[in-house]
Amino acid sequence: MKRVVVGMSGGVDSSVAAYLLKEQGYDVIGMFMKNWHDDSVTISKECPWLEDSNDAMIVAQKLGIPFHAIDLSKEYKERIVDYMFDEYQKGRTPNPDVLCNREIKFDIFLKAAMRLKADFIATGHYCRKSIVEVNGKSTYQLLAGRDTNKDQSYFLCQLTQDQLSKALFPIGELQKSEVRKIAKEQELVTADKKDSQGLCFIGKVRLPEFLQQKLEPKKGKVVEIPADAPTFENNPAQMSLNGATSETLRKITAAFTYTSQDGRLVGEHSGAHYYTIGQRKGLNIGGTPKPLFIIETDMRENIIYTGQGEDHPGLYRKGLFIQNEDIHWVREDLALSAGDTINYMVRIRYRQDLEHATLFMREEGLYIIFEHPQKAIAPGQFAVWYKEDELIGSGVIS
Repeated sequence: MKRVVVGMSGGVDSSVAAYLLKEQGYDVIGMFMKNWHDDSVTISKECPWLEDSNDAMIVAQKLGIPFHAIDLSKEYKERIVDYMFDEYQKGRTPNPDVLCNREIKFDIFLKAAMRLKADFIATGHYCRKSIVEVNGKSTYQLLAGRDTNKDQSYFLCQLTQDQLSKALFPIGELQKSEVRKIAKEQELVTADKKDSQGLCFIGKVRLPEFLQQKLEPKKGKVVEIPADAPTFENNPAQMSLNGATSETLRKITAAFTYTSQDGRLVGEHSGAHYYTIGQRKGLNIGGTPKPLFIIETDMRENIIYTGQGEDHPGLYRKGLFIQNEDIHWVREDLALSAGDTINYMVRIRYRQDLEHATLFMREEGLYIIFEHPQKAIAPGQFAVWYKEDELIGSGVIS
């Protein structure tokens, strides 16, 4: 019997994953990861991990499988939380869930599982894995989950071939409704438990409050840029891509730049590092015909630039750039070389619809140009590209 260690979070998905693997004849061990108990950054008065840990243990007992708890809070703080604070301080928008999978579940947790002589680790992600032969060698494919509404392949976009080789995704072929049905039939305590919202393994967190515990408030100006500002007149989104040079691609993917003279002062904020591009809530500035959206944050001057309405030109860009060191190929055999161009489907955030785009690989990095301008492209986010339902690669937006 192959041994598999299941990352049991105390939720319904990982509970059913463990049940299915046991049914399939695996030697299953359940393991709960405790990733948070740093009182210096209190997230909420409640303590979700205690309840989650108990639920995971009750499910393991019901399934008759061994159960372990592992404390990874030190590593989680160093690799995820400190990184988050650092990114927000730089005015970038990190995705802690992507990092959590790369750095915690499929690295530290995987190594802990291997010490238990495991052949695989398994998670309750809605995604699938397949194997194809490439040049006589087994190559692993990361595929979207069958439940398109729950597909979580985006969060696994930084996995390597080696990590994928040791991963199992037992619920990837199922719909969420089927997972709940199985949990009810097996009388698992997590059957009706709500899906966790918020940070990977931390649970409920109100981001501004979370950030304020480490990043000092710093008053600054909120400036509104009119939709007809001169900076939007020669919009590079209209430039032709025929025989696109690096210079052309650079112009198309460059963010708009503003100064406080380009607009009018509409209010104050408590720190530019608390806000992200595309954000609407949290500014608490009223009195405009349409709601204000954040279109840019200037960390150096501590200024937030806003625009009225979802159709404001400052919210949209035709492309993005990823530096070489931030490009990751899940399918290493499909990595592009300088000069290559290919069409893929791309998304820049979880749950966003896939968009048609062209990838241009150049000496300096990867340019992604969309068929239609995209809303709120923010540095620090992950852009992820697919060929049909297979995730090919990803990268951190520069």
